[in-house]
Amino acid sequence: MIEIAATLAIAAFLFIGLAFTLVAAIGLLKLADPMTRLHAPTKAGTLGTGAFLMASMIHSFTFTTGALHEVLIMAFLFVTAPVSANFISRVNIHKRTCDTPPPPGNGATWSTLDVPEEDREYREQAG
Repeated sequence: MIEIAATLAIAAFLFIGLAFTLVAAIGLLKLADPMTRLHAPTKAGTLGTGAFLMASMIHSFTFTTGALHEVLIMAFLFVTAPVSANFISRVNIHKRTCDTPPPPGNGATWSTLDVPEEDREYREQAG
């Protein structure tokens, strides 16, 4: 009985993974600019891969001795995907290949594109 429930859970997670991965692939191909295209693999692709890994874990614990390698893969994936998306979006902002964010209010300089007056000369020299 447990094998039947596990097989159904595996099939469900494989279907969920397939759906999210398909959405990620379509989004990567169809979205217009790099900033919107960035969300497809980092959000839907990560969830799709997580569902595939969950199906693998259920199979491993139900039909063999079990292993937790998938947990390490999932942790690595869920940590690195947002970081890489952040770096890619910052590159697009600095290269000005997308709409720039609005300037910060009240003269704040926290924004990646707003440079304090004393640093403007250094930024112009760096190119």
